[in-house]
Amino acid sequence: MTPTVELRLARLPGFLGRIAAHYWLVDRTNPETPVRWEIWQDPDVRGESWGHLHKNLKSPADGVGNGGSWVEVTWHDRPADEILGVLRTISESYPARFRYWSWPGPNSNTFVQWVLLKAGTNHQLGPMALGATFAHML
Repeated sequence: MTPTVELRLARLPGFLGRIAAHYWLVDRTNPETPVRWEIWQDPDVRGESWGHLHKNLKSPADGVGNGGSWVEVTWHDRPADEILGVLRTISESYPARFRYWSWPGPNSNTFVQWVLLKAGTNHQLGPMALGATFAHML
């Protein structure tokens, strides 16, 4: 199977949806069992979680209360494999998994930007990714 990772996002509910989005990563290497990775404001909600870090809390394409989600970028082969390498140890390696602050971070966008930095991608999250720049402080 070809390593495949999606960067997905959805607008936040209410007024915040005009200025902010929630980002997450989806491992689609095995299309039968995609895996969603994200930070959620509530810790240990259900399923596999490590503080605020959640695996499969929601279905891969589920939005977060303001409509559906969409794919910003899809990586294949080596770039996807680098991201997956970071995600394989994320439950132990992400330094802010037990902390969450909407602003300035760490939050969901901080997490995704941190993973992308560790994986060596050059991708920067968009202007609606409030908290993404906090990744440089971890």
